[in-house]
Amino acid sequence: MEDNTRHEQNMLLALALAEKTLAQGEFPVGCVFVRNGEVIAQGARQNSRGSSVNEIDHAEILTLRSLLRREPDIDLGSVTVYSTMEPCLMCYSTMLLSGIREFVWAYEDVMGGGCNLDLSSLPPLYAEMRVTLQGRIMRNEALRLFQYFFKNFHYWQDSLLSRYTLAQ
Repeated sequence: MEDNTRHEQNMLLALALAEKTLAQGEFPVGCVFVRNGEVIAQGARQNSRGSSVNEIDHAEILTLRSLLRREPDIDLGSVTVYSTMEPCLMCYSTMLLSGIREFVWAYEDVMGGGCNLDLSSLPPLYAEMRVTLQGRIMRNEALRLFQYFFKNFHYWQDSLLSRYTLAQ
C-alpha cells in the first residue's frame, strides 16, 4: 500500500478518536500506534479541562503507557505513531527514548511541537537517532477540529497556537 494511502487510513482512526474526545470537551488530539499494518494501541487527550487539568495526560503519553502496561517487553522500533497534532517536545522525546522512530501527524503545533527539533545538535543519545517524520497528513480535517475547539473552549485560549489556528 502506498505510504500516503496508509498514512491517511491510520490518520482517520486518530481523527475519530479526536472527534470523540472533542465531543467530551477535551483538546482534540487522538493518537494511534501502528506496527506491521496493525493498530496496537490508541488514546486521546484527557484532563485538558475540569478538576483534573494537567499537562501530562497527552494522547501520545497515554497511548504509550497503555501499550507498555499490556506489552512491557515490546520492541517499539517498528511502531509508527499517528497523531492529529504534531507531538509536543515532552511526547516526542518520551517516544524517542522509548525507541519509536517514525512519526506522522496532521496539524502542526506552532507553539510547542517537538518534531522540528534538530536532534543532531543534541548530546549523543539523541544525535545518533534517525527518525522519519511526516506532517500535514489530513491537515484540513484536523484543523477544523482545533478551530472548533478554540472557538468553544478555554484551554490555551490566548496562546500562539489558538491565534494561529483561528487565523487559518
